[in-house]
Amino acid sequence: ISFDLSEYTAEVDALGTLRLLDAIRTCELEKKVKFYQASTSELYGKVVETPQKETTPFYPRSPYACAKLYGYWIVVNYREAYKMFACNGILFNHESPRRGENFVTRKITRSVAKISLGLMEHFELGNLDSKRDWGHAKDYVEAMWLMLQQDEPEDFVIATGETHSVREFVETAFKYIGKEIVWEGKGESEVGKEKGTGIVRVKINPKYFRPTEVDLLLGDPSKAHEKFGWKPKVSFQKLIW
Repeated sequence: ISFDLSEYTAEVDALGTLRLLDAIRTCELEKKVKFYQASTSELYGKVVETPQKETTPFYPRSPYACAKLYGYWIVVNYREAYKMFACNGILFNHESPRRGENFVTRKITRSVAKISLGLMEHFELGNLDSKRDWGHAKDYVEAMWLMLQQDEPEDFVIATGETHSVREFVETAFKYIGKEIVWEGKGESEVGKEKGTGIVRVKINPKYFRPTEVDLLLGDPSKAHEKFGWKPKVSFQKLIW
């Protein structure tokens, strides 16, 4: 989405963060306000290290990630310059029933539900082999709260420590409705067929590929576990089911 709305993305995710921080400063609330910035694993983009942790170099690959990179560093800058309690949670992908339908995870689960009800025959996706570290938003909000209870502000990676492909996500979603998907073909010609019936349920559409892909994201949440005992509770399968 950010490739189509790059200027808007910068206004919200980069300058929006700055404006909030500057409001705290100009109102002289540095000692009263704790500021949490929802950062993103997309900062790592073209990863240079796996798994990704707090010290892993960033390599953003989208206008969204570039805007969030500014947001990340302006939080660090205001924390150091004005002694604010300001911290970044580098959140890997987290899902819930409130996830927007334009996101691939929600698109998959809603499409599979429609197929089970006979309202849809197939749906289209982009890169099936893209891998992400998916967790549940409820677990991640707990981590956000715990970050704000610390004596000193620090930045933390919040992740499950597992990575799964979009292909795995599709297969797991179909298992919930008692169907198995068999893959045939390669590249843009690949399709996912329902085992037994041979009905095509998943097709590839090139329009869903990003101009610059992020192939693999896998977080290392060990710092959060060591500092305040956080661990994710919802498994990959439970997240989808």
